[in-house]
Amino acid sequence: MHIDVFNGDADGICALIQLRLAEPVINATLVSGVKRETALLNKVSVQANDFVTVLDVSLKKNRLALDTILQQGAFVFYVDHHETGEIPAYPNLKMIINTAEDTCTSLLVDHYLSGKYRAWALTGAFGDNLLAKAEELAKILSLTTKQFEQLKSLGTCLNYNSYGSSIADLHFAPDRLYQSLAIYKSPFEFINDNPVIYEKLLCSYYDDMTQAQRILPEYLTNKVSVTILPDDAWARRVSGVLGNHLANLYPEQAHAVMSVNSQGGYLVSVRAPLINPVGADELCSLFSTGGGRKRAAGINHLPSDQLAFFMSTFSAKYK
Repeated sequence: MHIDVFNGDADGICALIQLRLAEPVINATLVSGVKRETALLNKVSVQANDFVTVLDVSLKKNRLALDTILQQGAFVFYVDHHETGEIPAYPNLKMIINTAEDTCTSLLVDHYLSGKYRAWALTGAFGDNLLAKAEELAKILSLTTKQFEQLKSLGTCLNYNSYGSSIADLHFAPDRLYQSLAIYKSPFEFINDNPVIYEKLLCSYYDDMTQAQRILPEYLTNKVSVTILPDDAWARRVSGVLGNHLANLYPEQAHAVMSVNSQGGYLVSVRAPLINPVGADELCSLFSTGGGRKRAAGINHLPSDQLAFFMSTFSAKYK
């Protein structure tokens, strides 16, 4: 049996598309979830000699489950760019890990496949807001301005679709969305052949962003901004892409976007200043449900009584 485990955002989906175009697998079991559902290996049950591919999922958050899978005799191919903790050594484990702030899982798979499906890799990179890196690689493909904007829009929309407290918040479940995309050798074929899904994502993204941009920051200095969104599905969907949008508009600031959750606390997305994209992972890891990357991280549940502490810690981090 083959099991494909992947983050439900643009990076995880586009990484898997590349791999399966290059190395097809019939009837693989798909395991995914909303972007913040990071402990995906807890959902995986294996037998000896099963093959498990893990993409864009933090090793640190999945270490115990990974050990169990490997000890049960499954083979694991693990590609990721998030914080790792201690990296295990097993003969049945193959890993491609790079935590540099200017890469993502789609770009790591692109390198592994020697750029065979690079347009999909660029889509994932755009989704992860790696604009400079994506622009650099786009030149290699000699994309037209229209093609460049199409990949940027698709990556942004795929990433947007992954945010929510549950699958019910999303327009498309990540595994179903992957299946709709994976039959196409390039994202341009998908956009031309399946405009219904693409236009649904694009229109919904702009509708939600329009609502979000009407909300003024709760806290603002020349170094940081904190925006608190309401307890609505659209707000949870837009929380990550709004952070990317603000980071691109104001690259000298760090940005935190919060949406009220059903637990009475906050879902938090943090973006480090683009002029110095570090520290977001360190900040969010101070909180029990936090983690991520140097340039972009988050907290799945910030209790309301920790809001003041978060704001003061956030301001001190980027003073």
